[in-house]
Amino acid sequence: MFRRRILPALAVLMLLTLPAAGQERVVLTAADGVPVTADVYAGPDAGAPWIVLAHMAGASRGEYREIAPRLNRLGYNAVALDQRSGSGFAGIPNETAAAGRARGMRQDYVSAIPDIEAGIAYARSRTGGPVLLWGSSYSAALALWLAGEYPTLVEGVVAVSPGEYLAGHSVVDAAPGIAVPLLIVSPPDEVAQWRPIYEAVPHDRKAHFSPDRGGRHGSSALVPSLSPGSEACWRAVEAFLARYFGP
Repeated sequence: MFRRRILPALAVLMLLTLPAAGQERVVLTAADGVPVTADVYAGPDAGAPWIVLAHMAGASRGEYREIAPRLNRLGYNAVALDQRSGSGFAGIPNETAAAGRARGMRQDYVSAIPDIEAGIAYARSRTGGPVLLWGSSYSAALALWLAGEYPTLVEGVVAVSPGEYLAGHSVVDAAPGIAVPLLIVSPPDEVAQWRPIYEAVPHDRKAHFSPDRGGRHGSSALVPSLSPGSEACWRAVEAFLARYFGP
């Protein structure tokens, strides 16, 4: 169904400055016409790598309100998406999901692909440098699947708590096509669900990390107030980014 050249329609419909420093709210347009709300965290160097941040099930772009500023401090730019499969996080409602419902669109995990495509296209419009895709839980599975099916779509992947979450789409079957640097992060009790995917990636520019203590499902693993193992996870992320994408 999705074996096609990915050329998502991109239109910035609205740009509002928010109180948080370095953060802007934008509304993009997915290829099927659904408006995709995102928060943009642009650092001082727009030419530095951009990281597209996709949330987990039942969540929103609010999953990254503490993570994205830290990425800025490390020298990276970021855009945190609302996908049509989600609800809310940290008091921030998922506007893309509401827009999708209003249009009668499907809201299963795979249906969020056009929203992620729109985020990648936006990042491409902001830089000639590398664009990375960071996914959480189901969107981590989407990130791996997309990187495997479309090896030139992004230049790197961070997948937090991935697994075989995509009905009708096998991540392990797509994994041999992944040609970009990859980091997988998860609590220790989730390793078994992504290990076959990781082993199917054919190159050695890959790494994985699970904290010795604590840990939490999804990108919340990197939020100190939610996960006691967050700093250990951050060290793994920082080492990966510095090795392959030093700004």
